[in-house]
Amino acid sequence: MPSQLTLSWEMSPALGRGDFIVAEGNRQAVTFIDSWPAWHGAAAIHGPAGSGKSHLVAAWAASSKAKVLTAAALDLETVSRLGADEAIAVEDVDNALASDIRDRALFALFERGTPFLLTGREPAANWPTVLPDLASRFNALLSFPIWAPDDALLAALARKLFADRQLQVPEAVIAQMIVSLERSPAAIRDFVSRADARALAEKRAVTTALIRDLLAS
Repeated sequence: MPSQLTLSWEMSPALGRGDFIVAEGNRQAVTFIDSWPAWHGAAAIHGPAGSGKSHLVAAWAASSKAKVLTAAALDLETVSRLGADEAIAVEDVDNALASDIRDRALFALFERGTPFLLTGREPAANWPTVLPDLASRFNALLSFPIWAPDDALLAALARKLFADRQLQVPEAVIAQMIVSLERSPAAIRDFVSRADARALAEKRAVTTALIRDLLAS
C-alpha cells in the first residue's frame, strides 16, 4: 500500500512523577527526588540520553517550583535574574562546552545555597570545567545513576512511549523490539516514533509485521 500524506502534530509525553518507570537501575535517583523537601543543597543525576533525567527533573520542578535551565544557555546575567530563594535545575552539564562564562554561572548557582539539581551523561566527578573551584564542587556532589538497562525496564519504557502516543500494542510487538534493537533508551524512543509514523502513513496497526518491515528497512 503506498504511503499517504499524514499531518504531524506535537506529541507531549507524560512527565508526571506517577508516569516515571521505577526499576533497580534508577531507584536511588527516584528515592532521592521523592525525598523532597527533606534534602537541600546540590545533587546530580547522570545517565545516557533518553534515560529519564528530564522526566525526573520535571517531576521535581513541579514539586519544588524550580526553574529549569540548560547548561549551554547559562551566563551570569541569567543567574542575576533568578529569585533569591528559587530552586534551580540545570540540565546537560557535560553536553555543554566548558567555558569561563558557563562555569562562572554554574559556580554562582552553587554559591546561592538554594536547592540545586544538575544532570549529565557521566557522573558529576567526570564533568569538564575550566574553573578549579567548580571542579571541586562537581567532585563533592551526590551523583545518582539513572540507567541500567534490562529487559523489564526496556519493555516498560516502550509501553510508556506507545501509551504517550495513545497507542496500545500487543506484547509480541514489545518483545520483538527488545530483542532486535540497540539496548538504549534513545534507540527505543526513536523506534517508537518511527513505528507510529509508519502506521499513520500506511493506515496500519502497530503489529509484529510492521515491526519486521521497519527492522528490514
